[in-house]
Amino acid sequence: MIIKRNIALCIVFSIITCGIYGLYWLACLADDTNRASSRTNETSGVLVVVFSIITCNIYHIYWCYKAGEKIDEARQMRGLAAKNSGIVYLLLTLFGLSVVSWALLQNELNEIADMEGTAGGMKTW
Repeated sequence: MIIKRNIALCIVFSIITCGIYGLYWLACLADDTNRASSRTNETSGVLVVVFSIITCNIYHIYWCYKAGEKIDEARQMRGLAAKNSGIVYLLLTLFGLSVVSWALLQNELNEIADMEGTAGGMKTW
């Protein structure tokens, strides 16, 4: 089940906690993206955060691009057109705007959660 999150609150909490909540949000984004694309055997959210820290954000840049591909796949699974979001997330992350790419990714996940919510079982945070 994909959890619908308030993007503004996630950004504010990330600022207030000096990025600690941002790491949690990144882990949740990774897990939700895997669920949305039915790729449950992909790298978990905790490992995305750990690998990003170990590689000084190189893995994070790679993950943002792959997250865009997963979102496009999730959209196609639900009968929607792909947006080729991976390039946008990659460029935003390369230019130091990771939070913007996370917000765009969360927006896509919220839309998918809304579609699943009509079938029942949506959880809102």
